[in-house]
Amino acid sequence: MSDRIPTGERMYRGIPVSVGVSHGKVIVLGDAARTILRREIRPEEVPSELQRLQDAVAQTRRDLLDVQRQVTEALGTHEASLFDAHLLVLEDEMMLAEVHQLVGEQHINCEAAYHQVVEKFARALGELGDDYLRERAADIRDVGGRVLDHLLGRATEQDLRHLPEPCIIVAPDLAPSTTAVLDRTRVLGFATDAGGTTSHTAIMARKLGIPAVIGLGDITSRIRTGEYALIDGHGGTLTVNPTDQTLFEYGQLKQRRAALDERLAALRDQPAITLDGHEVILAANIDQPEDMPSLLQSGAHGVGLFRSEFLFLNRRELPSEEEQYLAYRRVAEASAPHAVIIRTLDIGGDKLPASWARTGEQNPFLGWRAIRISLALPEVFHTQLRAILRASAHGKVRIMFPMISSLPELREANACLERCREDLRAEGLPFDERLEVGMMIEVPGAALIADTFAREVDFFSVGTNDLTGYTLAVDRLNERVAPLFAPTHPGVLRLIHLTVEAARRHKRWVGVCGEAAGDPSVVPLLVGLGINELSATPAAVPAVKFLLRRLRMGEARAAAEKALAAESAEEALAISHSLAAHSAPELFQSS
Repeated sequence: MSDRIPTGERMYRGIPVSVGVSHGKVIVLGDAARTILRREIRPEEVPSELQRLQDAVAQTRRDLLDVQRQVTEALGTHEASLFDAHLLVLEDEMMLAEVHQLVGEQHINCEAAYHQVVEKFARALGELGDDYLRERAADIRDVGGRVLDHLLGRATEQDLRHLPEPCIIVAPDLAPSTTAVLDRTRVLGFATDAGGTTSHTAIMARKLGIPAVIGLGDITSRIRTGEYALIDGHGGTLTVNPTDQTLFEYGQLKQRRAALDERLAALRDQPAITLDGHEVILAANIDQPEDMPSLLQSGAHGVGLFRSEFLFLNRRELPSEEEQYLAYRRVAEASAPHAVIIRTLDIGGDKLPASWARTGEQNPFLGWRAIRISLALPEVFHTQLRAILRASAHGKVRIMFPMISSLPELREANACLERCREDLRAEGLPFDERLEVGMMIEVPGAALIADTFAREVDFFSVGTNDLTGYTLAVDRLNERVAPLFAPTHPGVLRLIHLTVEAARRHKRWVGVCGEAAGDPSVVPLLVGLGINELSATPAAVPAVKFLLRRLRMGEARAAAEKALAAESAEEALAISHSLAAHSAPELFQSS
C-alpha cells in the first residue's frame, strides 16, 4: 500500500469540528490491529479464563479512573463525567453475563468471547441510525479495546501524553479516553477517517483548542507517518506535503483572521443593530454553567438556549431539585441583566438512565423523547419545573418546552407548570410571577398550526436542526443523505415564515436557536423573515454581530421574499450568501 501512496501536495476534505490552522509532521495511529484468535479451552480451564477477564476488567477500571482524574484536572468535572458512561459500559451486567455464557458453554477463550459480545452490542447500536447511539457504539468499542489489550498483554493505544515532538495525529478514529489526555504542547491537530460532530472527541478537541477535521474517509491509508501536513480546522481540509506557496497563502490567511478577530472583539459590548436601526437580540447557546465565561466573552446578550440535559446524562440517579436549582441560578445570575431561556429536558428514551427508563427506543428521532418523556414522568418534570421557577427569582429566566407537536401537549405542560407555581406559593418560596413561557418549533405540524399555539405561549424558538431534519426526512449525520440536509430549503423557510406571521398576529416574538442562527450565509434570510432573536454558539456570535451591524433590513426582507419563491435550497442559499458577502466581505475572505 505504501508504494501506491502518491507524493507531492494532496488535499483531502472532511468535516471541521475544531477551528485553527497548524502545520507539522504526521503520526498515523491504528497501523497494528489487534489479532483476536479463537481457541477452544478445556472445561476445567473455564474458571481461570473468567478470572483473567475479571482481572482485565479491574485493570481497565483503574485505567479509566486515572484518565478521569487527569481530565478533571485539565478540563473540569463536566468533561470528566463523560467517562462515567465508559465505567457503566465496562460493568454492564448483560454484556459480562453473555461473555461468561460463551466461555462456559462454548468453551472458548475469553478474548474471543469478549470481542464477539462487544462487536455484537456495538453493531446493534450503530445500525439504529441515531447519532447519539452511534456515539454509544464508539464508547463500547473504546472500553472493549482497553479490556482486550489487557487480555492480550499488549500496550494500549499509543500514549499521546508523551510524544517525542509536536505532530498532527491521523487515525481511523480517536477514542474519547485518548483525546481527553492529549498533550496540547505536542499535538498540533488531528484528523480522522470517521467521527461525528457531536462526539466526545470533537467536543474535547474544541475545549482543548486543538484544530480537528473528521470524516476524511480512508485518510489513514493515504498518508504515511513522517509526512508533513497542514490541517485547517476552519475549512475542514488536510493538505499533505503542502508547497511553499500553500504555506504562504495560509500564513496570509492567518494574518487576515487575526486582524478580523481584533475587529470582532471590539464589538463585544455593542448591540446587534442593522444600518437602518433594526435591533436583533443576539444570544448564545450553552450546555452547562461553566460555558458562561465564553458566552460573556463573545458579546452575546443573554442565553437563548440553555440545554439542561447535562444534569441528567451519564449518571445512575436523577438530579435533585436543589442540584438543578443551583445550576440554573448560577446561569441566571451570570447572565443578568439579560435573559436566560432554559429548555426543559430534551433527550430521547434511549439516553435515559437505566434506573428510570421504561422502554428501549428503536427510532428515538420519532419516538419517546423531550416533552413526551417529561409528561410521562411527572415526578421528573415537576422537579425540574420547580428548580427553574426558583432560579427565576435570581435573574430574568424564561422557560421553553421542546418537541411540542399538539395543543393538548402544550396545555398539559402549562398545567404542570401552574401546579408547581401553586406549590411554591404555598411553601413561601419566591419565583418570578411574570416568567415567560415559550415552546420550540421543531415539528412541521407545529409550524403549520403556530397560530393556535401563539394564543397560549409568550414566544417561539425555532430549532432549525430538527425542523430541517423532520421536514426533509434527512439525518444530517448520515453520510449517505447528509448533502440533502438544507436549512434553506424553501419548505423549511416557508414553515419559519408561517411561524413568524402567526407570532406577529398575536404580538409574540420568535427566536432561532439552531445552527442556522450562527451561519453568516443564512442569517440575512432569518432576519429578513422577521426573526427577533438569534442564538448561536458563543464562538459564532462575534461574526454574526459583525454581519448584522452591516446589513440593511430592507435588503434582508427583499432577499427573504426571493428565497421563499426559490425553487431549491441552493438557490435560496445563494440569495442569502450574496447579500451577506456584499455586506460583510471580510467574513468570507477570512474563512
